[in-house]
Amino acid sequence: MGEAAQQYLLDLGHRTALGRADFMIAPSNQDAVAWLDLWPDWPAPVLTIYGPVACGKSHLVAVWREMAKAEPIDLSDLKTKNADEIANQAKHLYCDDADAAIGDVACEKTLFHLYNILKEEERSLLLTMTQAPVHRAFTIPDLASRLRAAPAVAIREPDDQILSAILVKLFNDRQLRVGPDVIAYILPRMERSFEAVREIVEKADSLALENHKKLSVHLLGQIL
Repeated sequence: MGEAAQQYLLDLGHRTALGRADFMIAPSNQDAVAWLDLWPDWPAPVLTIYGPVACGKSHLVAVWREMAKAEPIDLSDLKTKNADEIANQAKHLYCDDADAAIGDVACEKTLFHLYNILKEEERSLLLTMTQAPVHRAFTIPDLASRLRAAPAVAIREPDDQILSAILVKLFNDRQLRVGPDVIAYILPRMERSFEAVREIVEKADSLALENHKKLSVHLLGQIL
């Protein structure tokens, strides 16, 4: 773990590092990365990446955004604009956290027509959700059949390797330097989820600032 920790101790400043080089590839996410690498040779105009909160979906969206020069679709766009207006925003598009669009009639109608436009013009749309389309309840059957037939790839629950790397990365994003002893202390005591990693880092940052202390096993013990 010492070598892994040193590898990711980058001076990133107080920001989230979202470049391709900042994404940690592990068994839990390697399939999703492979699908991005296949672009633009996707077998359908839409790819859905799904997985739990804070698993890295938005990071992969940021990577693909740079690759494809893609522009975002907001939920409000799907409610207030028609498919042609959205399609004119950019050649390639993405919708991060698209869960709320599923089950909304207006959003689904717009997505259905947008899908057809993108297919006809050989363009691409990247969606992220917490569940695969096959497990979602749609209101527009034609949209359901298209998204369920299009490729969907999971980011699975993390193992210790990826949890360690993400912990170090998120601490680095906040300019918080941690040693291998701190990471080794956290891993067996934390919930095995991406969301738990984010919460631990946020609480540690707040506690360290409040007490004007460096991160240590003792400080993390107060959180865990």
